[in-house]
Amino acid sequence: MIEKATVDAIVAHARRDHPDEACGVVAGAEGSDRATRFIPMLNAAMSPTFYEFDSGDLLRLYKELDERDEEPVVIYHSHTATEAYPSRTDINLAQEPGAHYVLVSTRDGADSPEYDGPVEFRSYRIVDGEVTEEEVRVVGSYAETEGEH
Repeated sequence: MIEKATVDAIVAHARRDHPDEACGVVAGAEGSDRATRFIPMLNAAMSPTFYEFDSGDLLRLYKELDERDEEPVVIYHSHTATEAYPSRTDINLAQEPGAHYVLVSTRDGADSPEYDGPVEFRSYRIVDGEVTEEEVRVVGSYAETEGEH
């Protein structure tokens, strides 16, 4: 489950950085599985086919997450010319078994703010090299779902 505002922010970041891949994290309270704090990151590779978090930025991020008792709930990036499915490189780099790996595709004109068709927005768990797609359930806010498990 993810809030619509977070989905919109991820898609907007992917469109803004196109033709390069966009990347970032959505943090949440440890153990909550609720992505609440959107943190767009710089793609240090500045590449249309690869993303890489800047090592200094990543170090600062994890320090900040630790100080705030947060963890990366969502790790996202975009694919600019292919479907929203993890590449072999994405799979090899996945180091957070508890995170939801979200991919957005900005191919076929989806990079344009005027594009009104569906945007490929998919989520996966990647554990020990095994990819499992999971349903993306978008809600207006987490408050609407209080009491659900």
